[in-house]
Amino acid sequence: MEFISIKQAMEKGTGQVNIRGWCYRVRNSNKMAFIVLRDSTDIIQCVVEKSKVSEELWNEALKATMECSLEITGEIKKDDRAPTGYEISVSSLKIVGESDSFPITKDQSPEFLLDKRHLWLRSRKMTSILKVRSSVFQAIRKFFNDKGFYEEHSPMFSPTSCEGGSTLFEVKYFDDIMYLTQSWQLYAEAMISALEKIYTISPCFRAEKSKTSRHLSEFWMAETEVAWYNLDDILKNAEDLVAFIVKYVVEHNEEELKFLGQNIEKLKKIKTPFPRITYTKALEILKKDGIKVEWGKDLRTIEEDAIVKHYEKPVIITNYPKKIMAFYKPKDPENPKTALCFDMIAPEGYGEIIGGSERDTDIEEMKKALIAQGEKPEKYEWYFDTRRYGKVPHSGYGLGVERVIAWLCNLDNIKDTIPFPRTMIRRTP
Repeated sequence: MEFISIKQAMEKGTGQVNIRGWCYRVRNSNKMAFIVLRDSTDIIQCVVEKSKVSEELWNEALKATMECSLEITGEIKKDDRAPTGYEISVSSLKIVGESDSFPITKDQSPEFLLDKRHLWLRSRKMTSILKVRSSVFQAIRKFFNDKGFYEEHSPMFSPTSCEGGSTLFEVKYFDDIMYLTQSWQLYAEAMISALEKIYTISPCFRAEKSKTSRHLSEFWMAETEVAWYNLDDILKNAEDLVAFIVKYVVEHNEEELKFLGQNIEKLKKIKTPFPRITYTKALEILKKDGIKVEWGKDLRTIEEDAIVKHYEKPVIITNYPKKIMAFYKPKDPENPKTALCFDMIAPEGYGEIIGGSERDTDIEEMKKALIAQGEKPEKYEWYFDTRRYGKVPHSGYGLGVERVIAWLCNLDNIKDTIPFPRTMIRRTP
């Protein structure tokens, strides 16, 4: 017996079909049993009429419970009254796996659904999100591959920090101590002298003691590092990537986006170029809105949200104060108090989705910055070697994949963007 997906069955439209999946909903009467079956592609209503089937089949249909797995054969036909516009008149039914009383019912708390995440993944909401997530990963790879970039990888264990020691996860490594990676960047800077244009998509770990709807302790980043690129070059690459991801997801996941309540037409307007402002200009905008920020302070979530209200597209903010930036971000020669760096802020309050910069090639400047940040420069000698032997100007950035997914899927909480979220207070299942 050859089985097809529910979507393929609906595309066929008429005739006999063999499908299989899980019981999404079930409702019985004295004469009829209605089983809504789901698989990874869609749901469809399957009807068992007592008068038209054997007693054995009828009794088997009555055993169907929510989330039991089934194989069903029957005649499919169009029916506008059915949940997805098609209905199957069942001629054969087999329960493959029985289901106990399914613990997830209507109107349960977000925390309960997180506790039962291994089961909540089956919901149509989570299925839709995970399909969009898959498309985002596909889009990232297609974007870079089509531009001749090489996909490479760095260690998950690192002997040093990249984004600051306060957010490092310390792990026992045989008889020593290592740290879970915050970013591939330092290793990527070594690889560009071999491959010039590289990217990765990999997990990153930040021990941020944050309980907000925007933070995960384990998340995925798409990162790129490019030899010979200056700030303008990497900015163009970053906005092109985001526009490409949005276009790809709209083209491949329109049904899922609509199910999640996203405005498709609004996403279609996300095209380059994106607006660009400096950090100093951002403070001027905030001041007009009645929000005063002292020059030199980093922008908080509340301030980023206020800025993006002025734009319908992601906004790029450049030239943050040098003193609050990571050690590898160089001074802007035209304004040494600022760094040659940028953040990209998503519209509608989804926060920073990309952070990037040119990379400093001055070893002594980087050593000073490390000392000022309480780090030991001698730990970075291998990194400084990349400057000692044929240094070139180069730039890169990291894109927070889950932040992008949250924005595209119109989600209230970033924890729904990943199958099994890890946060300061969430480590199971």
